Amino acid sequence: MTEPTSLQLHAAVRTLGLLVAPVRLHLVWLATNGEYDVGTLADRAGVSITTASQHLAKLRLAGLISLRRDGRRHIYTVDDPHIVALVDQILAHIAPDGTLAPDPPARLRA
Repeated sequence: MTEPTSLQLHAAVRTLGLLVAPVRLHLVWLATNGEYDVGTLADRAGVSITTASQHLAKLRLAGLISLRRDGRRHIYTVDDPHIVALVDQILAHIAPDGTLAPDPPARLRA
């Protein structure tokens, strides 16, 4: 395994930094599991459309979420399999009660 470069580490911190806000992580999780317009994302995340739009704009600029137009609607999704895996892995590591999920048996970790 090659040690990460300084540039890789800084880029990773920028990416992870965007996901530290619960609303952003929720929006990204939603977009990894479907294609939604901003109104649906806002409703599902429990925030205003304005708030969702601001977070989605930052996530789009960082390349974490994609936008396509469907008539007058903007549809958001996550196309990058690395982001999908990252979100799936971190949420699989956290139990529904907020504690760390137990580690899988050793044979499954390999």
